[in-house]
Amino acid sequence: MSRIHIVPINEIDPSFLSRLALCLEERFLYEFAVEKSLTLSAHSINPTRKQFFLNTIVSKVQAARPGPGYVLALTHFDLYKTSHNFIFGDANEHERIAVVSMHRLRTEFYGEAPDENILFQRTLKECVHELGHAFGLKHCYNARCVMYFSNSIYDTDNKLSYFCEGCNRRSRAKTQ
Repeated sequence: MSRIHIVPINEIDPSFLSRLALCLEERFLYEFAVEKSLTLSAHSINPTRKQFFLNTIVSKVQAARPGPGYVLALTHFDLYKTSHNFIFGDANEHERIAVVSMHRLRTEFYGEAPDENILFQRTLKECVHELGHAFGLKHCYNARCVMYFSNSIYDTDNKLSYFCEGCNRRSRAKTQ
């Protein structure tokens, strides 16, 4: 079985990461290993935007890559990239790196009471989505498929945490 490394950026609850790893193993049939946290300074946040530039995280993760295989980096920082005001996550198929931000997945971001279960479900969906991109999958037109593009948190909440039949077939073909 191949391995995917989960690299937490700064501190993320170990029990949350263990639960996430188990769910991801079920979906991808890969072994997931939670690695040591990668510490990034808040000084790298864009002071005007109050966000972290995605490419900075990708560069740091590449430099600290724990080994061969795919890497999933998870952070609490709010992220952006050049073409987007914010992103829930992003992936680089060539580098085999996926990055997910939990910042806008939190119910508190939308003025609601904290809900750890919703945060977990949203994080799981975004991790599956970005790892799908790291494996070479494109966006899906099925709004219930995890590979559907999330324009907003409502799209994330509406989709399932699994690939639709077509995306599942494509993902299995790409990982054989």
